[in-house]
Amino acid sequence: MTQSSPITFCISTYNNLPYLKIAIDSVRKNSHFRDAPFVIHAENCTDGTNEWLIENVDNYNLEIYIESNETPVGIGGGMNTCASKVKTEYIMFLHSDFYVTMDWDLECLNEIQKHRLPTWVFSYRVEPDMFNNPDSRPGTVIVPKDAFGAYHDDFDSIMFDNWSAEFKEMNSVTINKAEGVSGLISKYDWDQIGGNDLQFAPTSWEDMDLFLRMLYRGYQFILTSKSIVWHFGARGSHRLEENNGQSATRQQLAEAANRTKFYNKWGGYPTFDSNGMLNGIRNV
Repeated sequence: MTQSSPITFCISTYNNLPYLKIAIDSVRKNSHFRDAPFVIHAENCTDGTNEWLIENVDNYNLEIYIESNETPVGIGGGMNTCASKVKTEYIMFLHSDFYVTMDWDLECLNEIQKHRLPTWVFSYRVEPDMFNNPDSRPGTVIVPKDAFGAYHDDFDSIMFDNWSAEFKEMNSVTINKAEGVSGLISKYDWDQIGGNDLQFAPTSWEDMDLFLRMLYRGYQFILTSKSIVWHFGARGSHRLEENNGQSATRQQLAEAANRTKFYNKWGGYPTFDSNGMLNGIRNV
């Protein structure tokens, strides 16, 4: 008898098909709740994503929402759309440039159930050094590009699965930090905070705004080393391999515009603690 899932998986994507295929397949292969509801939001895709999703909706048991918007809502708006479809107790957000490891979802669930406060639990990330900055940070392990492969066509999932299993055995760490999804949060707590603010669409600064609103409402953030995901860095927004090693124009324009919007909304810029966790506003 299949165990009923308390979790719905959610991905919002934009023109990321080779990586989206890896993400979806890994969720269905490696999750504890591998038959859980799985919602995909695809916006303004022109790379074959829409056609592939329609063709594979039954193969992967997906609930898909395909949109074409003149004014894009972006990944943050897509997260809002996905969340609005969720009927389970918890939402597990992840990006389309992830590969998830064994029981990543169960480990987050085990952690979140320890807490009474509104809590968002995040996975440890491992990612290739795409920005020539090899220094790891709390909650993210940076590895050379050739450690496991840096792209969809050279990633060695078997080698990474073995490495991540050993990492989990050797580490049992929780950090009070929001690193960005993948992350598990209760549907109730997501709805109470109101999701992402669409003024920051299509990308950039919406996560800072969301975390700050949560922080001031008493939410806590926990990152656990027992849940591990691979992040194909620079795929979701910056898209370096498509732009001669530079961030995409969409990303650059949004970062500049949304930095101003954030300042206008909050009256300053975010401050961070020693773990890199946002902890307030610095008035300028």
